Amino acid sequence: MADRRKLQGEIDRCLKKVTEGVESFEDIWQKVHSAANANQKEKYEADLKREIKKLQRLRDHIKTWCSSSDIKDKRILVENRKLIETQMERFKIVERETKTKAYSKEGLGAAAKMDPHSKEKGDVTNWLSVTIENLNLQLEQFESRIEQLTTKKKKMDKDKQDIFEELKAQQDKHLFHIKQLETIMRMVDNDALPIEQIKKIKDDVEYYVDCNQDPDFEENDFIYDELDLEDV
Repeated sequence: MADRRKLQGEIDRCLKKVTEGVESFEDIWQKVHSAANANQKEKYEADLKREIKKLQRLRDHIKTWCSSSDIKDKRILVENRKLIETQMERFKIVERETKTKAYSKEGLGAAAKMDPHSKEKGDVTNWLSVTIENLNLQLEQFESRIEQLTTKKKKMDKDKQDIFEELKAQQDKHLFHIKQLETIMRMVDNDALPIEQIKKIKDDVEYYVDCNQDPDFEENDFIYDELDLEDV
């Protein structure tokens, strides 16, 4: 029992660091994209790299716990692992931007010479990253509302129970979409999925992100069926 409490304490501390790390990453991410000059941008990019390395170390701990038979309910661990992996994908975008030095003459020349496929690939990758980020933000809102419902000691009445179940269902759907979009991003990066196929699902994905909480929202359950996505 003592060992279990100790393990849970370690997990709680780790997850707290993940939350703080993601918040810090987001803050630095914003600074990178609002930097007034190249020197500032380079400084913030270095800060971002340090932050992602911290998150990657936390991810290693989480992956170890996910594979442990001592932990039965691993959902929150998996969610936090995916949250870190989303930031890792975002960092890759910054790395690519840094390598091309878009603000330099060399970078501008490369952008001008970029072939249409590479440009399309970059546009799609950016769209996927922003979409995943928006879904994660909505997911955080669901989790916050779920926490508010479950932290109260007294038993939930029927109305609150219905809200709780609806939030859990929305949470599961968001996690599904994030998983699919992260898979698509990896496949795009490896040139394993035609850009044209992704364009076909873009409207449906954006409709889901923008309208999933509307009363008259009707979800398309078959958005990704024709993409033949890799197993995660």
